[in-house]
Amino acid sequence: MDDKHMQIGEVAARTELSLRTIRHYEETGLVIPSARSQGGFRLYTEADIARLMVIRRMKPLGFTLDEMRDLLDATDRLDSYEPAGIDERQALLERIETYEQAAAQKIEDLRVQLARAEDFAATLRARLGTARHEQAAPA
Repeated sequence: MDDKHMQIGEVAARTELSLRTIRHYEETGLVIPSARSQGGFRLYTEADIARLMVIRRMKPLGFTLDEMRDLLDATDRLDSYEPAGIDERQALLERIETYEQAAAQKIEDLRVQLARAEDFAATLRARLGTARHEQAAPA
């Protein structure tokens, strides 16, 4: 990974998150800037951006901040340089698998919602078409 540091504005542009949202995630402990400039500005790395992207992808699926924190903790521990015992590694993998399964279920739920919304829009289009046809027909 690149060790180049970026200020929050560049991070916001790259992640499509607002400055306020990034600061909120910092306040809640989900992401901590890797460094601070001499002037006190937050500085982020590619690893910080990758972490923010995980959060950004979890948010629309309805995961809570605690769930985001738990998943990030599990992935951090799995990726740590300290060798974890087989049992701990298996437990971490199971935690991550639980989130993968929850994400798959949430995606399926969203697909159902989308299909219903598309049906609703089609019903409205058909109704408008019928009403317009009746209005255009001579009396």
